Amino acid sequence: MAAPVSALTISHLPLLDGGEREIVQCTHSGSNDMEYIKWIVLGIAIAMYVLVILFQNKKVVFTTTAAMLVIILGMVFPDVIFTLPEDVLAQTGSAPLHLYAPLHAFQDIINWNVILIYLGSMVIAALFLYSKVPARIADSIIAHSRNTGLAIVAILAMTGIISIFVENVATVLVMAPIALALCKKIKISPVYFMIGLAVMSNLEGTATLVGDPPSMIFASYANYSFNDFFVHNGRLSIFFIIQSGMVAGCIFLYFFFAKNGKNKIEVEHEPVISWVPMILLLVMIFGLAAVSCIHTSFEYMSGLLVFALGLLGIFWYRVAQKKTGTETLMLIKELDWETIFFLLGIFVVIGAIKETGLLSDFANFLANITGGSKIAGFVIVLFVSIIISGFVDNVPYIIAMLPVAGGMAQTMGFHQELYLFALLVGSCLGGNLTPFGASANIVSMGILKKEGYPIKFSGWLKVGVPFTIVTTTVAALVLWLLWA
Repeated sequence: MAAPVSALTISHLPLLDGGEREIVQCTHSGSNDMEYIKWIVLGIAIAMYVLVILFQNKKVVFTTTAAMLVIILGMVFPDVIFTLPEDVLAQTGSAPLHLYAPLHAFQDIINWNVILIYLGSMVIAALFLYSKVPARIADSIIAHSRNTGLAIVAILAMTGIISIFVENVATVLVMAPIALALCKKIKISPVYFMIGLAVMSNLEGTATLVGDPPSMIFASYANYSFNDFFVHNGRLSIFFIIQSGMVAGCIFLYFFFAKNGKNKIEVEHEPVISWVPMILLLVMIFGLAAVSCIHTSFEYMSGLLVFALGLLGIFWYRVAQKKTGTETLMLIKELDWETIFFLLGIFVVIGAIKETGLLSDFANFLANITGGSKIAGFVIVLFVSIIISGFVDNVPYIIAMLPVAGGMAQTMGFHQELYLFALLVGSCLGGNLTPFGASANIVSMGILKKEGYPIKFSGWLKVGVPFTIVTTTVAALVLWLLWA
């Protein structure tokens, strides 16, 4: 039987900024017979997600295995799994395209800018925790609050503010000792205070480019700069949408905690070890804002900036703080490396799904079931995101659904931000719904158990459900008013 005839086709992939990316794809006359390959890729992805949900402690193994499987398939069927950019194709000459499938996955599908930002910001967050600056700020808040009810809400609000720039789990670890100490002084259970820390950190982690991995992934997909999180195309962006949810959340929490006392308490101010990590954090924030204003074709500038600041922080920790090599290595070892390798595998798998056309098919399906109704699509994206993220890690969900939500909006002919932001709001705030919806929730539960206050699923729901309903409803209304 004769081999299928190959042909090169050039297509243009539209980007959110209005530009296009030229894609060169090798197609076979027998490619219709290989349509089933994309369903194999989907099967691999579904199996990966199911195993990740069932065996959280082995999630990196499953994502790495799935990524290796789709790369192997890409080598065997380069015209079905992956499409090669023109510059890569030009380097191949007459060599078989399948030899360059791993290169394409490594070079184009994995977003190294996101990885570099996450690495650098994790180091800065760890040093910020070490510096004792957050504890000092919290002590000042307590000292200046008129009563304990306001002090609790102020600490929770501060938790949210820190989480804008620091990873959620690190934020909870920073604030937990303060919350526990305050609860002991006023003789109340720390259960709902610790839940409050988790839900506030999850809420505000969505507000900026450096707050949490979902925001970084969104920025990668939508080509958003640091400044675009505040204002995009002349409209208020996701930062202000999230702040509306935060205000609603603080009002809810005030009424929840107001009964815990009207008395003012005294605190002993904890000494600050160093203000250098605070300076690094501020340089990172303003540096990212400045980089956003620089128009360049170099796509790794923001990632390299944050990564360089992280390296500088490690050097400061080793030299200025006179830490041993073992102590420095321990700081590095305790970073969230699991999430880094988890992201690498997810990028490859979801990239393969996208390039086979499955996400476009799903976007068209969702657009069809909405009957062309903008508000129906909006509610579907928001509601489904809340429910799924209440039980499943929102990072793989965000990566999978961003092209779907964007494709739905594009198919229906309006601003993609309406559905993309709905996806962000629903998936990130929906993580507050249950104790398993976010890593910060699990950490809070672990701290409570260690302190002798184990919490049941129903106990979490008492705060998580109303908090999620209130904050998501308000944020969704503001989003609709700004972008519909």
